[in-house]
Amino acid sequence: MRGPIPNKTVLINTPRIEVWPGGLLRARSNFDARALSRARHVLRRKRDGQYLAADLPEGLLALVPHLRREPGLDAALDLVEAAPGHLRAGLEHVHELPLDRLEERLEALGLDDAYAERTGLALVAEPDWLAFAGFDRYRRPLWLRVEAARAWALMHDAALRDDVVLEAISGYRSHDYQLGIFERKLARGLSVEEILTVNAAPGYSEHHSGLALDIGTPDEPPAEESFEGTRAFAWLRDNADAYGFAMTYPRDNPHGIVYEPWHWAYRIA
Repeated sequence: MRGPIPNKTVLINTPRIEVWPGGLLRARSNFDARALSRARHVLRRKRDGQYLAADLPEGLLALVPHLRREPGLDAALDLVEAAPGHLRAGLEHVHELPLDRLEERLEALGLDDAYAERTGLALVAEPDWLAFAGFDRYRRPLWLRVEAARAWALMHDAALRDDVVLEAISGYRSHDYQLGIFERKLARGLSVEEILTVNAAPGYSEHHSGLALDIGTPDEPPAEESFEGTRAFAWLRDNADAYGFAMTYPRDNPHGIVYEPWHWAYRIA
């Protein structure tokens, strides 16, 4: 059994707020830059990515007006004080966040159980913490459940030994991220049914679990069927299973999702 993951490699996840370790978020202003450079943690609103507060050695610095009115703030601060409480006694516990808030927002979009019945997909809960798994192609922090993060590192290194470069395109995505896509497209005049032809309904993506990865390789566009013709795909087809990963949306899959040779998910034993 491994010991606890250092706190700097852990993203603490709550229904409304993410608690990021210091040093990973990009500053958006000079004020943010000064605060983020010294922060032990940064609280970020999940709905829109707004930086809410920086946890500094001398105390909490508000980065928005009326911080104390922010929904979910107390729950997030309690976890900052307890960190790394998810990893007590050297044991790694991952729990799932409740789905009630998501279900309310799906109902507002007019998405009910009929979608799940039609696609055969189930709602996917978010984990309450994720492990830092390096950076993706775009130098963004990559977050995965700890089991998937370790398996990805092993698989990535094994491919390199075979002279194959695997790049992470994206990993964990929150319900709020997917809901934001829908809200922006609805604001542009698209209907929910039109959006569903190209985007999974919020809450039904494997990416919410922290177990799924979109994988690419240099000089290949992301999330394109042409990935199927690369050496990277051939290597994954022959070797990914040994590391616990499977391509979950093959051709003619029962969910009606388009063929995604780039999408691989880790299966927990």
